[in-house]
Amino acid sequence: MLARPDISLVVLDELIVALRLRQLEEALVLEALQHKRADQHVVLTGRGASKELIDIADLVTEMKMVKHHYRAGIKAQPGIEF
Repeated sequence: MLARPDISLVVLDELIVALRLRQLEEALVLEALQHKRADQHVVLTGRGASKELIDIADLVTEMKMVKHHYRAGIKAQPGIEF
């Protein structure tokens, strides 16, 4: 998808978790990101990004839970958590 000229935004949800679990080789991901088009945006999600990923990123956001409905006994809901 990174090579397709008609795709300007690629979202790779939970890719960072897959890297942490060694389901993907980080070197391949880093190389692909370094060679993406300048006008293309790539979003990676997941906790625990490596220093290398953080270093090449333009923006890094860290979210933390302040309040969560799980703590009130509300179970995961279709369309929200899955």
